[in-house]
Amino acid sequence: MRKYFGTDGIRGEANRELTVELALKLGYALGYSLKKQYPNEKRIKIVMGSDTRRSGYMLRSALTAGLNSMGININFVGVIPTPGVAYLTQKSSAKAGIMISASHNPAKDNGIKIFAENGNKLPDLVELDLESLMDNIDKITKNPIAGDEVGRFTYTEDEYYLYRDHILSTVKGDFSGMKIILDAANGSAYRVAKEVFLSLGAEIVVINDAPNGRNINVKCGSTHPEILAKVVMGYDADLGLAYDGDADRLIAVDKNGTIVDGDKIIAVLALGMKSRNELKDNKVVTTIMSNMGFENYLKAQGITLERANVGDRYVLEKMRELEVNIGGEQSGHIILTDFGTTGDGVLTSVKLVEAIRDSNRSLDELVGEIVDWPQILINIKVDNAKKNTWNQNENIVKFIERKEEEMAGLGRVLVRTSGTEAIVRVMVEGKEKEMVDRVAHEIAEIVKKELV
Repeated sequence: MRKYFGTDGIRGEANRELTVELALKLGYALGYSLKKQYPNEKRIKIVMGSDTRRSGYMLRSALTAGLNSMGININFVGVIPTPGVAYLTQKSSAKAGIMISASHNPAKDNGIKIFAENGNKLPDLVELDLESLMDNIDKITKNPIAGDEVGRFTYTEDEYYLYRDHILSTVKGDFSGMKIILDAANGSAYRVAKEVFLSLGAEIVVINDAPNGRNINVKCGSTHPEILAKVVMGYDADLGLAYDGDADRLIAVDKNGTIVDGDKIIAVLALGMKSRNELKDNKVVTTIMSNMGFENYLKAQGITLERANVGDRYVLEKMRELEVNIGGEQSGHIILTDFGTTGDGVLTSVKLVEAIRDSNRSLDELVGEIVDWPQILINIKVDNAKKNTWNQNENIVKFIERKEEEMAGLGRVLVRTSGTEAIVRVMVEGKEKEMVDRVAHEIAEIVKKELV
């Protein structure tokens, strides 16, 4: 069990859970770890970026103090999407990258994501090692280096343009004649998304691009695309594109104001790639949450869907295992390994618009043939001590088995626990809504009876 790291770095309410002390310890630990990993490097460099949260400055200072005291140099690139940090880390001589962001979480939260020198997120074992070091700070700081040998902090904000130009380089032609609404979520995409689409010749309107440190993700962006939908229809635009706080996700809106989730975006991209013989092994990777209607649609197009556990790191693991070059989640976290090592909302958005342009069809036409099966998700608050025992409870397990037999060929049942709360999630989907509702509530009732 990990003490500080979750599925996507360290995250929590800034100044209460994710404290200055914790960030300082992480700085010490990461610096110590890098020096052990690269003993022959005279001066180790890392890339650091952040989103627009007010608390980012506080955490940056604490991380910097710990890293500099270990002799590590920091190139700070300012406000930039998470995939921008991953890209710059991979393309430079940096030995690690740090992104200060809590992604789609509220403004009061913050997080710290660490990338290895290849631009990939750290493996679980490395995070466990860092946690051990963080709990032994006295040991790793007992022999401090001389004051004239500490590391330097350098503003390198111009490196942002290297990431922007990388995004531009992935598109052939331009987007002239297309009207697009961008929702920057008052976060990391507020500058780069606008510059990219203007450079590509699109007519754009940008909303939620005035970050003030406290308005990131507030009723906007990929978690709240409702306002974007209204703006798209109001401006009679071709489509809308919504990012989250650190711009590693994308949710789209078609010209009718209909929200298009990550699965459907993957479908559009995968079909375009298949038509150009660019889709490796004619496969995509999504998660266990992807709708079976979506899976059946892909199958009809000659594309196989492979499922991974929820979480972008597990999607990427499965993609590498199967040598697949597109994967992602319903939430809009989409990974295109031909161009990057992590989910990238801005990259995904330009590739989506490129696919729409090349198809000579509108977004609503492209996704209109994907018919989702009815799905219901019930969250049951349970006794925290019992949360992880549901699959050891004979009454629950046998009841679920009977329901799975009942739905064989007609749908599926998925029961899992929340990673952060005392909640058991029951998801049922199938061809018939009445059956889906009944089976879901029947399973929920027995979970309540046994675990609440």
